[in-house]
Amino acid sequence: MSTDTVRTDVIDRRREQRGWYFYDWACSVYSTSVLTVFLGPYLTAVAKSAADADGFVHPLGIPVRAGSFFAYCVSASVIVSILVMPLVGAAADRTGRKKPLLAACAYVGATATTGLFFLSGDRYLLGGLLLIVANSSVAVSMVVYNSYLPQIAPPEDRDRVSSRGWAFGYAAGSSMLIVNLVLFTGHDSFGVSESTAVRICLASAGLWWGAFTLVPLKRLRDRRTTSSAPAVHGWRQLASTVRDMRGKPLTLGFLLAYLIYNDGIQTVISQASVYGSQELGLSQSTLITAVLMVQVLAVAGALGMGRLARTYGAKRTILGSLVAWTVTLAAGYFLPAGAPVWFFVLAAGIGLVLGGSQALSRSLFSHLVPPGKEAEYFSAYEMSDRGMSWLGPLLFGITYQLTGSYRDAIISLVAFFVIGFALLARVPVRQAILDAGNPVPERI
Repeated sequence: MSTDTVRTDVIDRRREQRGWYFYDWACSVYSTSVLTVFLGPYLTAVAKSAADADGFVHPLGIPVRAGSFFAYCVSASVIVSILVMPLVGAAADRTGRKKPLLAACAYVGATATTGLFFLSGDRYLLGGLLLIVANSSVAVSMVVYNSYLPQIAPPEDRDRVSSRGWAFGYAAGSSMLIVNLVLFTGHDSFGVSESTAVRICLASAGLWWGAFTLVPLKRLRDRRTTSSAPAVHGWRQLASTVRDMRGKPLTLGFLLAYLIYNDGIQTVISQASVYGSQELGLSQSTLITAVLMVQVLAVAGALGMGRLARTYGAKRTILGSLVAWTVTLAAGYFLPAGAPVWFFVLAAGIGLVLGGSQALSRSLFSHLVPPGKEAEYFSAYEMSDRGMSWLGPLLFGITYQLTGSYRDAIISLVAFFVIGFALLARVPVRQAILDAGNPVPERI
């Protein structure tokens, strides 16, 4: 291969990588502004306005406590995404046409998110439906998006590329959250009500998602596939993928470790605000500021841990992050009530390890995927995340129910990081990469 050809390939690959980063930039605003900050309290308020005298709403004739409606809709979206992921993953690998699938998932989700502008009055059913569509769409789109990683980055470059993608996402989330908070806190000066400001914030996330998705759709390219099998047997293909993974027990070992420690990560993210408000007595503005801090520091954390991985390897860096998570939770147990400064310190600790631990897990898994099965294996990766994300909240809730203490509930989550550390430490990743049929990077 000539020098000019090599140079052209490098330029094309870098251009494709930059386009790939922008899907994280596009869709992460939904996760931050919509799911984490604004939609939960607002949809709950809408449901309560539609509730009967006993505080229940009745979707499809089923009595549901208004305060639980948001959580049930999130759970329903998880079920929908789990049903759709294997279909989309199989279609992506068998046809090689990933861009149309990414576009379909992205624009269905972005349209549903933008439609949240019309969530007002007692339209809780509309809000629930749009939430289910948007949340399942972003989850399924990530299967296709993640499956590009082994194709656009050589093995020795995946930690950097994956970390930079996460950094782009957190940078976008923090940027839009700043704009949204300015509108939300100063809605009177902008001549709009608080509820209208929230609806504008929700809809703006959908518009952002749709607009910036144009960048990856322009720069990413589809690869030809040698498979001539139809792409309609998604569940049959999932069963085949599971059987194939049984022949790669080290890949399954990594997935089990990831399932456990990532469940701990997701639970900390979702329950930190509850801990801050109920146990520490902090205000809503303090909690929103803490979320913003996490987003900003997660950018630096993702990039910094990506650099550490180039020196120490992804596995060691992830293990170090799990130790940091454990220390952070232990410190959180002793936080004094009514002291926002110490809660900000806790948020800073979470932000610094959040992005990097997730980014490096994604890049490490990409080495364990057999060539040509990227979307199928990443659908299993996403399903192991989304499908078991109820364990952490369940443990948190049971612990609080038994002890009446949110401090005991938050410290119970240490178990996920300790067990995840032990399982990951036992996985010989170099052998796992060889078993998957991939070249082993110098540092892993």
